[in-house]
Amino acid sequence: MASAAQDGRFSFIAEWYDPNAALTRRYQFLFYPKDTTIEMYDIKNRRLFLKRSACPSVHLEDLYVGSTVNIHSRQLTFVDYADDFTRRALTSVKEKTLCIIKPDAISKFGPIIDAIYDGGFLVVNTKMTRLSRSDAEEFYAEHVGKPFYDNLVRFMSSGPCIGLELMADNGITAWRALLGPTDCSMARSDAPHSIRARFGTDGTKNACHGSDSVQSADRETNFFFGPSARKPNTATFRDCTCCIIKPTAVKEGKAGKIMTTITNAGFQVTALEMFHVEKANSEEFFEVYKGVVAEYMDMVTELTSGPCYVMEITGKGEETPQAFREFVGPADPEIARQLRPNTLRALFGSDKIHNAVHCTDLPTDGLMEVEYFFKILSD
Repeated sequence: MASAAQDGRFSFIAEWYDPNAALTRRYQFLFYPKDTTIEMYDIKNRRLFLKRSACPSVHLEDLYVGSTVNIHSRQLTFVDYADDFTRRALTSVKEKTLCIIKPDAISKFGPIIDAIYDGGFLVVNTKMTRLSRSDAEEFYAEHVGKPFYDNLVRFMSSGPCIGLELMADNGITAWRALLGPTDCSMARSDAPHSIRARFGTDGTKNACHGSDSVQSADRETNFFFGPSARKPNTATFRDCTCCIIKPTAVKEGKAGKIMTTITNAGFQVTALEMFHVEKANSEEFFEVYKGVVAEYMDMVTELTSGPCYVMEITGKGEETPQAFREFVGPADPEIARQLRPNTLRALFGSDKIHNAVHCTDLPTDGLMEVEYFFKILSD
């Protein structure tokens, strides 16, 4: 404990699924922010697994319970803190809370997510779903008997919503501050730049929900994202194509702007979920490019390098896959900027691997790619 506090070392329990042995292996993962070095111990075998060495690609903000990080081609998932120093040091700095983009604001989800990133929040989990009446009754059980309860339950189950698990320093208070007052008219007078002032209508249709305490945040994030939550996605699997906002674009805070650009172009996002794609799934998803494009392994690595957003895109009928493919633009952003400067990759990409988004190349594969994520990998 004293040593950890003295050298600023942070310690986590990390898991890695070994596909060859079909086993989940557990490690103590040590991170030294002073010189960005890491060290790993094999817990079961009680031995050093990776001696202390530099790892400049890993940063403290990447490390929290639930995060996924690639270390030397191994995808590690952090499942717990390994000592009291780390737990105490990071509990308030990486405090989680729940945001729900309510049915009235679902058409503004892009600008809202952009405001969340601009507000300094890390988005840990995201899922578009539709609450049943019983789901809404369970979520708002503490308000049973209050005059607004029935109207609130009816409204929250009236259409799709988006749950987001957010993290920030004192995240609960910070998110409620960004939200603004519950009543949107008060928000517009007292906090004109707040989420509810910009996107809400009244005291019920007020754009977003925010947890009000640590206990509520724990319960509400588990309601949406806990092991037994299994909230259904909203994929239609009709006249659709697949879009993935790649991990690098997510890390750079571009996700909300990309979503807004997509909807402003007349496309509809009918399903949305955040995924941490494992290497085997990334290889399978990109298998059609294996031996065809030289960047195949780089594409696999990029997709597994952090969280990504996957969307079902509709809105142009049978022409959706082709129309969206044209809107995304050439694979190389430099070429896109020369030839088609208003396409997604021209606007948001940096190079051929980090080109902001993946989209379905062949119109006949649109449904198949959507099904891969929203039928096979979802939950």
